[in-house]
Amino acid sequence: MKINILTLFPEFFNSFKEHSIIKRAVEREQVKINIVNIRDFAEGKHKQCDDIPFGGGAGMVMKPEPILRALEENKGKVIYTSPQGVKLNQNLACELAQEQEITIIAGHYEGIDERVIESKVDLEISLGDFVLTGGELPAMVISDAIIRLIPGVIKKESYENDSFYNGLLDYPHYTRPAEFEGLKVPEVLMSGHHKNIDEWRLKQSLKRTQERRPELLKGREFSKLEKKLLKEIKEGQ
Repeated sequence: MKINILTLFPEFFNSFKEHSIIKRAVEREQVKINIVNIRDFAEGKHKQCDDIPFGGGAGMVMKPEPILRALEENKGKVIYTSPQGVKLNQNLACELAQEQEITIIAGHYEGIDERVIESKVDLEISLGDFVLTGGELPAMVISDAIIRLIPGVIKKESYENDSFYNGLLDYPHYTRPAEFEGLKVPEVLMSGHHKNIDEWRLKQSLKRTQERRPELLKGREFSKLEKKLLKEIKEGQ
């Protein structure tokens, strides 16, 4: 997979590409991350990429010409990071992970000229109902959510147990020591009985989802086991 990120601040992404899972995925050529400096496509001595908004108002708007020139060389599904877009979730990340190439435009200032959005953008994505100083952080978050779903980047069983992947929040995780400051790891996790461990984890996922994000359970078709565990949760077992 290839991810192109169009930005005015390419230095933002140096650390992102050089550590942990993302770095390994790049080294194994499971993903190519292409950071594109929009200023390289601007004209004039000062490589100006923004200008004052028509109609007046505060802030500056990113000019259309440099972005459109950059898009001529960078293909795939075009995404614009915007608080007006659809909210990023696990289902959307899974869909985007199926693409061969995507191009993310990281906006800045008051945003990009609307004509770019109308003519070139396939999808606007938001991280939530808040505003950041620029689209660089959202571009990294979107990329990270996608890359970890690319086959081979991490073990399939790892992301299949993540929160939201199966419609539930994740279960609690523990590691050594078995007891720390009087707090003990649940005995079932040290029993070696895999069926009981799986059932305990599912129960904890259901309990957490019910307590913290009950809306995720609406419309869910519960399995026979899930119905049994929910009954136990309700009875305080």
